[in-house]
Amino acid sequence: MTWQHHTRRRGFFSRLYQDSGLSGPILVFLGLGFLFVPLLPGDFPTIVGVEILILGLFALSFNLIYGYMGQISFGHAAFFGLGAYATALFFRASQMTTGEIGYAQFFLSLLLAIPVSAIGALIVGFFCVRLTGIYFALLSLAFGELLFYIVFSWYGFTGGDNGIQGLLPPPFFRNPDNYYYFTLAIVAIAGVLLWRIANSPFGYTLRMLRDNQRRAAFLGINVRLAMLMNFVLAGTFAGIAGALWGPFQRSVAPGLLGWMESGIPVFMTLIGGADFFAGPLVGSVVYTALNSYVTHYTVYWPLTIGLIILVIVLFFPGGILSIIDARIRASRGHQQAREDLPVTSSEETGSRP
Repeated sequence: MTWQHHTRRRGFFSRLYQDSGLSGPILVFLGLGFLFVPLLPGDFPTIVGVEILILGLFALSFNLIYGYMGQISFGHAAFFGLGAYATALFFRASQMTTGEIGYAQFFLSLLLAIPVSAIGALIVGFFCVRLTGIYFALLSLAFGELLFYIVFSWYGFTGGDNGIQGLLPPPFFRNPDNYYYFTLAIVAIAGVLLWRIANSPFGYTLRMLRDNQRRAAFLGINVRLAMLMNFVLAGTFAGIAGALWGPFQRSVAPGLLGWMESGIPVFMTLIGGADFFAGPLVGSVVYTALNSYVTHYTVYWPLTIGLIILVIVLFFPGGILSIIDARIRASRGHQQAREDLPVTSSEETGSRP
């Protein structure tokens, strides 16, 4: 039996797995699931769903640096926070005396996060891409803490440690279901763009930088420029996620730029699997859902997430998707062996004189 025959009789998810790896079926499955979240009883699942989507986009942007470029950033939340504050400041400047904001101002405030976070990532990335490994990580952390301190201390502009409150979106987006589907649309568009970047020649250049920067430089690739472009892209998508956060929470605070916030995409990526495009999104589902429900019943959330990370790092360093992928590959290997057995016997029989 030929390979074409095997492919033709497989189902949709199997063909998707064949063409795009495990991330393809996982993304379709998650996309279908996300469509129906507002149908669940009560507003709580919808609110958790918005958080999963926003933090999932934040983690996907982080994985451009970690999973594809091979560097870890402990200051990635700085761009998430810059996007959130850019939106919040425009919100505050556009609010009428009643605290309302128009639809045009609402969309402009979200769009403003893109250039602000991109410029911030360009300035920080200009210095960070000159280093690699632990030095890259520490420098990104230093810049993140620097931006956090500026926002924390600048009371006249950012509100200091009080943050900015009262970010009331237009009436249509105050409905949790409407804001959920709006966030889902933005994250889906951003996810498609990230997928195209990850699977473009630029994405494969990043993989080469991750594996061997000297070889890439020997082939004529401008290593620093490629790293800087990727750093700016990752920061911009983190800023888009941050822009969605302010109207969702109705406020922003300096902690959005802090090192603790930077740890969230790291945890999500480790849980889901950095080697898979959909890994950070899966990690966001697990992390955010657990956080929402565990903190509802107990104060021992740090202990819970600590144990989960401990188990992942010690026993499943590739994350949840690596376990699923290994099982699928093993199953397909056994199935292929069973299907090939009669063919081999027939060929052997036919070859006899």
